Amino acid sequence: MKCRHCASELRCDFLDLGFAPPSNAYLTKDALSKPEVYFPLRLKVCEECWLVQTEDYASAETFFSSDYAYFSSASRSWLDHASRYTDMITKRLGLSNESMVIEVASNDGYLLRNFVAAGIPCLGIEPTDSTAEAAEAQGIPVLRKFFGEELAKSLVSEGRTADLILGNNVYAHVPDINDFTRGLKAALKSEGTITLEFPHLMELIEHNQFDTVYHEHFSYLSLFTVQRIFEQAGLRVFDVEQLTTHGGSLRVYGCHDTDQRPTLESVQQIIDEEAARGLRAKTVYAGFQQKAEAVKNDVLRFLLQAKQDGKTVGAYGAAAKGNTLLNFAGVKPDLLPFVCDAAAAKQNKYLPGSHIPVVHPDEMGERKPDYVVILPWNIAEEVKLQLASLAEDGAKFVTFVPQLLVE
Repeated sequence: MKCRHCASELRCDFLDLGFAPPSNAYLTKDALSKPEVYFPLRLKVCEECWLVQTEDYASAETFFSSDYAYFSSASRSWLDHASRYTDMITKRLGLSNESMVIEVASNDGYLLRNFVAAGIPCLGIEPTDSTAEAAEAQGIPVLRKFFGEELAKSLVSEGRTADLILGNNVYAHVPDINDFTRGLKAALKSEGTITLEFPHLMELIEHNQFDTVYHEHFSYLSLFTVQRIFEQAGLRVFDVEQLTTHGGSLRVYGCHDTDQRPTLESVQQIIDEEAARGLRAKTVYAGFQQKAEAVKNDVLRFLLQAKQDGKTVGAYGAAAKGNTLLNFAGVKPDLLPFVCDAAAAKQNKYLPGSHIPVVHPDEMGERKPDYVVILPWNIAEEVKLQLASLAEDGAKFVTFVPQLLVE
């Protein structure tokens, strides 16, 4: 396999999570009696540009289908994050009713609805019909296509270039990251700004976040690598912020390489920190497999002991990261009978691979399990507040990543 960015041969292995179905391919009851498609879930590291990437087995269309079940608006904390971003970037760039904002992977309108409310013209680009329909119902114009250079050039031909192009948690999801980045450049006005948010590879390694690995994530990104990809496309990273979202993310600010804005010190500071943490050395990747397997073993020990002790267990959050963990550990409904989720698109369905039923959050209060496993550990505090009454009745909250924690 060749590197998706620089085409160097990939020789360095990083992580092998076995075989798993697409993490957002939730199943109906009828589908349980039919064959289920599994793909190898393995990561490799390019020793030239240090892009961490999944092995190639399927196209993006395989993972982002018309009934895609991830709806961003299901998380209150994520909605708040989007609202704060909109206020900040509107002031920073001086956006107005004469500006144009394009969001790539606009999902269900969780963010663009803020621009609509402010009277700032916008366009969402979203290939999945299920989420696009939810956005359109809020008055958000949506183009139902995958983004890349060809689509960007068609937007330019229609006079639809952007003062701001934003993409939250999409940069890691594109199979051809070079084509995507060239598309960003093509659709950007001469003095326009790009902001991209994505999980930071440094945090993934530092905090053993192996469960954020799934097929829909084609790339795992450091700032060093993103800067290199931008430069090849004629763009420049001029600022960067470290965020707490998704266990530790970066928000990069990009512009054309001819833009007069200076590159801020924050960019080199984070690149230097990545180097100090060993992100451009093979050794830091070599021991990660053992850390992931240690968590897997703890998961099984905990669930088996709970069953032996006659304790009841339920999970909250039918998240992609939870599916990665459960399939890696081989957990089935005998050890974890149900998972609650607020997204209606997931309710009354079954988790891919494990076939654990997904139910309405009200069932957590009705069943009152002894242990509540919070699969999306990145919003654990939000979930604990929602389920505080269970804790008052004696239930304990459990998270598995970065290590087993029962409280």
